[in-house]
Amino acid sequence: MKYVALLRGINVGKSVQVPMKTLKGLFEGLGFTNVLTYLNSGNVVFESLLDGPEASRMIEDELGKTFGQRIPTLVRTASEMIEIERSLPREWKNDDKEQTYVAYLFDDAAGPEIIEELPVRKEYMNIFYANKAIIWNIKRENYNRSRITKIVGHESYRRMTTRNVNTARKLSELCGGSASDRGP
Repeated sequence: MKYVALLRGINVGKSVQVPMKTLKGLFEGLGFTNVLTYLNSGNVVFESLLDGPEASRMIEDELGKTFGQRIPTLVRTASEMIEIERSLPREWKNDDKEQTYVAYLFDDAAGPEIIEELPVRKEYMNIFYANKAIIWNIKRENYNRSRITKIVGHESYRRMTTRNVNTARKLSELCGGSASDRGP
């Protein structure tokens, strides 16, 4: 089965630094195959006969041994990643006019009710739940008014890992999906 591992909170500021070459070797050392890393933010596409939770536990254990601290790792199937990407409105982008992000949710936080709990001002953004993820789009002019940065202080923040829309689309593509697969 093809999976994507999303490591949370690495290679940002003073967080643990995880070189992608080392990360790829770590996954291969665990017996995973067809391992591919994407960007420096902890995105790994791989194949395994294990189920997702078991693969996640193995990865987190090995990361802890290698880097000396726990690195939360979310593992999603390729089909889940493709389904999330397909739910993204085609016109939503990350550019100088708007910002679009996907917050992939760990299972214990993965429910649509999480949106109502977030301390954001929904009238200044588009936000919805799709397949264990929250997707939002904010016009740059409304960024501060949306209070999107307040998510960082919310208790559920540690149970999600975010990627911009470009990364979400690329990960879907690496899983075998593509925007051209979508219907009208």
